[in-house]
This record gives sequence, C-alpha cells and structure tokens, in this order.
Amino acid sequence: MFGLDTNLLAMVVLAGFSVAALAYAFLYQRIEEENRTSKRMNAVRASDSDRSSARSDKEKVADGNKRRKAVQDNLKDFEARQKNREKLIRKPPLKTQILQAGLTWNIKTFYIASAVAGVAATLIAFLIGVPLYAVPGAGLVFGVGLPRWVVSHLRKKRIKQFISEFANSIDIIVRAVKSGLPLNDGLRLIATEAKEPVRTEFRRIIEAQQIGLSIPEAVAKMYETMPCAEANFFGIVIQIQTQAGGNLSEALGNLSRVIRDRKKMRAKVDAMSMEAKASAAIIACLPFIVTGLVYLSSPGYILVLFTTTTGNTIIGVSFAWMSIGVMVMKKMINFDL
Repeated sequence: MFGLDTNLLAMVVLAGFSVAALAYAFLYQRIEEENRTSKRMNAVRASDSDRSSARSDKEKVADGNKRRKAVQDNLKDFEARQKNREKLIRKPPLKTQILQAGLTWNIKTFYIASAVAGVAATLIAFLIGVPLYAVPGAGLVFGVGLPRWVVSHLRKKRIKQFISEFANSIDIIVRAVKSGLPLNDGLRLIATEAKEPVRTEFRRIIEAQQIGLSIPEAVAKMYETMPCAEANFFGIVIQIQTQAGGNLSEALGNLSRVIRDRKKMRAKVDAMSMEAKASAAIIACLPFIVTGLVYLSSPGYILVLFTTTTGNTIIGVSFAWMSIGVMVMKKMINFDL
C-alpha cells in the first residue's frame, strides 16, 4: 500500500512538472516579449527624461543668458544716463547755471544786462582815455566775462550755504520719521521752515510730487539744481530705501553724520591751506601795490608804461603771465572733497 502510494505520488509530481514545463514553453515567448517591451518602455522613458532634463538645462542656460544680457543692457543704459547727467552737472548750460545761482532771471534778461554792462564799460573806457585797441577788450570783459563770473560766484556761494544747512534739515526729517510722520510730511516741513537755499530746493521737490513724480524721482532731481555730492547722497539713500526697504531714520541719520564729517574735513583742509592762499593773494596783489606806490612817489617814471606802445606791450605780457601764475596757484591750493 505504501509502495503504491509512493508511485502514485511520483506520477503526480512528474505530471505537475510536465504541465509546468508545457505552460512555461507556451508562455516563455510572451514573457520575453513583455520583458522586451518593458525594457523598451523604460529606455523610452529614460530618453524622454534625459531629453526633458537636457531641455530644461538648456532653457535654464538660455534664461540665465537672457537675464545676464538684460542686466548688462540696463547697466549700460544707466552708465550712459549717468555720464550724460554728470556732463550736464559739470558743464551745465547757462540757463541751468542761473537757476543754480538762485536768480530769477531768464536768458533774455541775462543777455540784456550783459549787453548793457558791456556798452557802458566801452563808453567809460573811451571817455577816460583808454587806448582804442583796449576799448573792445573792456567791453568784452564787462559784457561777457563779468556777468558769467557773477553767476558762477553766486552759484558757488549758494552751494556752500546749502551744504552748511543741509545736515540740520536731515536731522529734522529723522526726528519727524521717528515720531511717526511719513517722509512726505518731513519734506514739507523742511520746505516751509528751513533756511534758504534748502527751503527752495525742498519746495521744488514738493512741486515735482504735485505734478506726478514719486518721492525718489523728485529727490533725485535736486542734484540737477543743487550740484553737490550731499544732494546726490540724499537722493541715493531715498531711492535705495524705497526699493529695498529698511530703517529710513537710521539711514538718514548716517547720512547726516557723513555730511557733518565732510564739512569738518573741508574746514580742516581750508585751515591748512589758508597760509598758501594768503601767500598767493599777496603775490597776486604785489604788482598792483608796487605800481600804486611808485606812481605816488614818481609819477613820471611809471607813466611810461601807460603812455608808450612798448610800455603797453610790457603791461599786456606781464598781465598775461601773472594771470597764468594766479590760475596755477589756484589749482594748487584748492581741494575738492
């Protein structure tokens, strides 16, 4: 009985293996096809992912190049505008110089006043007996040179007054901002309460805002009517704070401290160069003083320079060389901070 069961069990096992072998033989081809299909699908997916990653990398590189080019173009445009602006600031037109000098004249009034001064100087020179070849020179000096020198002198004087008062005005804005007032109210406070010429410049900022400009744009325009580094610093601080945010009162406080330090340094430089300036002034005035003293003691001796052609030539050449020397000394003793 046991032997029969063993033979039966062996036959069942063999039959199972036979069925499994037949099933594997029939299903092997389909399994291989499915494996090949799966491999091809994986390869296609891998190639698609590689292409998509390569495409994304290329797109990232292209976007980076575009952004880099855009930044470079913006920097070039900014540099070009800055150069044009600096050129206009260094050599502004006459209309801008008159505005920076704080005068209310227009170009027509300026030219009329220059012409009147030139004609009057020419007539006076002719009536007092100045040689005829020197009469047009007097007209040019008083009609062309003197009015422009007056405008330049008033312009420099106004800039100095602005720098002297500007730090105090910034301190007032800092206190207003710390107390909770908006920046616009601080600017209006300076436009009504500050001393000249700071009050006029801040009034221009308020007027620019009223015609539609933003605060940074209106403040940046102050550098055009007040060509000093302090006004430019103020415009830069306001623009950066508007774009990047931050503590406005702290930034303006630092700016006020920088302006005061620049003022102290400028005063120190002026004090150290005062001896050289006094020496230059004495050397420039010495020929005129000696001429006056010689005329008082021996008029006939010195009048030869004014009554003869040779003497006039000597005066002209001496005046030209002395003017060159004065300009050289001025360049040596003047320092820009």
